[in-house]
Amino acid sequence: MPISPNFTSILTKEWDINFLQCYPNGYLKYTELCNLLQLTAAAHSEIGGISFSDMQEFNQAWVLSKMRVEIKRLPKWKDKITIKTWINSLENSRSNRCLEVYLGDEKLVGCETFWAVFNTEKRRPEALALPHEHFEKYPSMTATEKTFSKIDIQQKLELVAERVVQLSDLDIVNHANNVKYLEWCLDLVDSEIILSQKIKAFDMNFMKELSEKECIQISKNESLFTISKDGKVCFALELEV
Repeated sequence: MPISPNFTSILTKEWDINFLQCYPNGYLKYTELCNLLQLTAAAHSEIGGISFSDMQEFNQAWVLSKMRVEIKRLPKWKDKITIKTWINSLENSRSNRCLEVYLGDEKLVGCETFWAVFNTEKRRPEALALPHEHFEKYPSMTATEKTFSKIDIQQKLELVAERVVQLSDLDIVNHANNVKYLEWCLDLVDSEIILSQKIKAFDMNFMKELSEKECIQISKNESLFTISKDGKVCFALELEV
């Protein structure tokens, strides 16, 4: 699609929180928060001419590699939130994107993401085939106190669950959507930690894609989760409580 006449390098988008997105306590689920962040990033790429549809002309797609989310507090049912997003850097096959969640003038959440351009036929990274010079980059504007990091997975972990990737876990790129990894891990966290909003931040590293019918193993310690396939770690999540 052509670049929208409404395109701006910094996008703000409003979202209404509905009851399907909330925990029993009425607050937004962490997974739904990440869905809204992902959808806002997608909306920005759409009006800027570098969306999934645009990239598919070259068999390309954006895939998430790293993500850090810092949470002051979660929005709740019936809140109208605003998500602001901009590109910190974009070069060759890699891009840093920042996002912030506001309720009125109050910043609730900050997020920093690292994306890679992925060839959906070759299943490997490659340089972005589309022009992006019209996106102003903001290397000095950050959304989080700490940047995303490479999680140390060389820790003692206990195998706590196994599962098979289902069709419902897949997205349009035909692999498990990044939010599904988070969902699988948070389902193994004490519900009191979730419902009391004790999670102040979390980091996610995505290392290998997962496909339908693949068997995975979930291991954890007090703050770290990993998801593995055939003995190789595909994903790591580190919680700050």
